[in-house]
Amino acid sequence: MNTVTVSAIPEPFSFALPSCALLVIDMQCDFILEGGFGQSLGNDVSLLRAAIPPCQALLQAARTAGMLVMHTREGHRPDMTDAYQAKVARGSPSVRIGDMGPMGRILIRGEAGHDIIPELTPIDGEPVIDKPGKGSFYATDLELILRKRKIETLIVCGVTTEVCVHTTVREANDRGFRCLIPGDCCASYNPEFHAVSMRMFAAQSAIFGWVTDSHQLLAVLPS
Repeated sequence: MNTVTVSAIPEPFSFALPSCALLVIDMQCDFILEGGFGQSLGNDVSLLRAAIPPCQALLQAARTAGMLVMHTREGHRPDMTDAYQAKVARGSPSVRIGDMGPMGRILIRGEAGHDIIPELTPIDGEPVIDKPGKGSFYATDLELILRKRKIETLIVCGVTTEVCVHTTVREANDRGFRCLIPGDCCASYNPEFHAVSMRMFAAQSAIFGWVTDSHQLLAVLPS
C-alpha cells in the first residue's frame, strides 16, 4: 500500500508513503525537562510532556512503515558564532543561551540539555538537523536531504507549536512541500497558542497545512 488517506481538517489528506517523511521538531531536554531553557523563561515545561506518548507511537509506526524519519535540534556552536546577539539578549530568562545550567550550557551543541529526550532518541540512519534558528530550513541542509530523497509531504511534530513547528511548516509551505500536522504530537507552554496555531494551519483550505491527530494516522499507516 503506497498511498493512504487520513481524516484531517479541512479535508481528508492523501499522501504516498515513499515520498513522505516524519519530521520531529526540537524534542530536546532544554525545552522539555526541568532546569532547561524553557523553564528559565518562566514556562511550565510539564505541559510539553503530553506530546511525548503520541510522538513515540507515531515514530514507531513511521519506522515500521519504512518512512524517512528526521529530527531537529535548536542550538548553537560552542563559540556561539552562529548566535545573533539579538537572539541571545532577548527577554529576561533566569539564564541565557550559552550560560551554564543543570544540563550544561543552555542550547549549546554537545551539551546534555541540547540533546533529544531519551523517549524519542533517533536510531541509526535517521538524520538529525542541528539548526541555529526557529525554522528547520534556515541555515541547514534539510531541504537538500528532502530533495535528494524525493520527499513531497512532511508529517510535522514537536515543540513548541507556535514557534519552531509553525515556522518550519511555513518554510516548508513556501518550498512546495505539503504538511500534515498531528495536533496531539505538538505542544506549547501556552495551550491557547497551540489551539490557535492549529486553526491557522488549516485556515483558508489548508493555507499552511492539514491538521489531524496521531490516532487517525496510526489507523492508516501499514503495520
